[in-house]
Amino acid sequence: QVQLVESGGGLVHPGGSLRLSCAASGIIFSIYAMGWYRQAPGKQRELVARIISDGRTNYADSVKGRFTISRDNAKNTVYLQMNSLKPEDTAVYYCNAYYSGISDYWGQGTQVTVSS
Repeated sequence: QVQLVESGGGLVHPGGSLRLSCAASGIIFSIYAMGWYRQAPGKQRELVARIISDGRTNYADSVKGRFTISRDNAKNTVYLQMNSLKPEDTAVYYCNAYYSGISDYWGQGTQVTVSS
């Protein structure tokens, strides 16, 4: 049974930081591309950041320079370090595990709210 369990969301002031974690089980973690997506109310889910099996990363333009995605294959965990948070970063953040058109799994989501 595949599980992706996100943690680390919460309420933060503008300019603050949060680190999201996603612990995976039931998959061969190291071969999967891992991604963070987000969905704000009334908007479509969008890609925030992605890290593939060889460590290469890509980011949405809106978070470049502020967010950093990383993975620890020994812990089957992917992280999203979010700095200089803005109110427009408010959304539910979802972890995704994707492998070569064969497997595509999602976590349950964690709420991030940026507000003064």
